[in-house]
Amino acid sequence: MASLDSVLDKDGVRLTVEDAVATVTLTNAAKRNAQSPALWRALTEAGRSLPGNVRVVVLCGEGKSFSAGLDRQAFSPEGFDGEPSFLDLARGSDEELDAVIAEYQEAFTWWRRSDLVTIAAVQGHAIGAGFQLALACDLRVVSEDVQFAMRETSLGLVPDLTGTHPLTGLVGYARALEICATGRFVHAAEAERIGLANLVVPTGELDGAVRDLAGALLAAPRDAVIETKALLQGAASRTYEDQRVAERAAQARRLRDLAGLGD
Repeated sequence: MASLDSVLDKDGVRLTVEDAVATVTLTNAAKRNAQSPALWRALTEAGRSLPGNVRVVVLCGEGKSFSAGLDRQAFSPEGFDGEPSFLDLARGSDEELDAVIAEYQEAFTWWRRSDLVTIAAVQGHAIGAGFQLALACDLRVVSEDVQFAMRETSLGLVPDLTGTHPLTGLVGYARALEICATGRFVHAAEAERIGLANLVVPTGELDGAVRDLAGALLAAPRDAVIETKALLQGAASRTYEDQRVAERAAQARRLRDLAGLGD
């Protein structure tokens, strides 16, 4: 087995790689892994820094909380050091504001790449941006003390870090609206029941459960997993007949590859 190599460690994000598994760790436990533009840029960089052999990415947070959401310093007049405050951003043009938010969203988009399977290991609080970061992953393994909440609406905002699409896909429109509009906590048992969590485990068993899941995901041939993920990702936007066509095309590629007839 290859050694654990540190690829990136900056602005509250650490990326390590061991064989085909990469781990992205939020490292600011003292602030419950509160998020900032610098952290989002580091997350984007982590995605771009993944070696080509990586098949599974695990996302976790140090300390008692996965991520308590946006650092409230973003709303202070001075903002973060070297960064415009959110109040300053609001004074810019529509085009400028749109471009900034799009840049922030990049930290949340690469987790859905078809050549990766991503797992969020979530303990304690996953609030607002923390909730959306967990939703950015394909799968979520959570500890019994987990507390999800989407608090943006309570602050007069909306969830804008790509979380609305996966949330609606997982739990349906009506429940997603209720969760977002009320800002209430969703605890472990409910998260598993409504589809937010793939697995709930005792807090001390979270790391082991994620390792076991990563190992199971690596057992199948990589190209078969990539094709299957792409089929499932596109299913909601295709008709039944279009999905049948997509399945046939994907299977033809796999059969030719297995027969040594692929490109």
